Amino acid sequence: MKKIKLMLLGAGGQLGQCIQAEVGQFAALELVSFSHQQLDVTKLAALQQVMTEVQPAIVINCVAYTAVDNAETDPGNAYLLNCDVVADIATLCLQQDAGLIHISTDYVFNGQHYRPYQESDLAAPVGQYGASKLAGEQALLQAGVAGVILRTSWLYSEFGNNFVKTMLKLARSRSQLGVVADQIASPTYGRDLAQAILTLANQADFCQRFTPAKVYHYANQGVASWFDFAKAIFEFSNQPCQVQAITTEAYPTPARRPAYSVLNTAAIRQDLQLPIPYWRDSLRRCLTELATEL
Repeated sequence: MKKIKLMLLGAGGQLGQCIQAEVGQFAALELVSFSHQQLDVTKLAALQQVMTEVQPAIVINCVAYTAVDNAETDPGNAYLLNCDVVADIATLCLQQDAGLIHISTDYVFNGQHYRPYQESDLAAPVGQYGASKLAGEQALLQAGVAGVILRTSWLYSEFGNNFVKTMLKLARSRSQLGVVADQIASPTYGRDLAQAILTLANQADFCQRFTPAKVYHYANQGVASWFDFAKAIFEFSNQPCQVQAITTEAYPTPARRPAYSVLNTAAIRQDLQLPIPYWRDSLRRCLTELATEL
């Protein structure tokens, strides 16, 4: 059986590590991974050379500038990684007849909605991070490459830095924490998102099916505030830390966040026949993984 060769960019990041942990479940897929140390994607010539050598059927782009607050004062680097690099990757994929799976964010929305956001809803980011990610989406769509843009929200896992690991670390030294309760979305386990990405890549007719490129939403089922999320983390990990609900105003940050950025995932569930776990169930799985590492 001829395998589908995937080229993973950003392999050292949280999601990249999740994809590498899950790919063994897909017999038809062959994954060639590159971390930032192995390949600087901001260098177009180097990227072109490696893609020519690898000859991937599909490129999975997990490269991103994700420091939401830093993006407010460092928009140049945010746009470089979240837009310019995406445009370069899309152009190279088009030249090599490769497909592209690119990860985006719920922060492309302004958070003023009253129901879960659909893929067709107007994107109107409130910060530089979301704006740079939206610019990357538009660059991919304008390139004409076969591909999928996958928007997700509140990503966490046993890898990298994320909200779950931060809460567990803080709970070791504090008996009480104030956590924002008026921002609502869906916490998403990186291993679940990795499964969705690999399921997409596992389509034998990927390039035909996703020409023109398509936008999907993927997040775990259910909704939560950061306060709900923190309470569940401590409940499932048996941490005695008490959580107090606070407002966004009480915890000012350089970047505005959308107050409500729940994503409607009906399209990907229907098109890929993809079951999506409930966020609390996935959180339990992640904490079990973390417990075995400690």
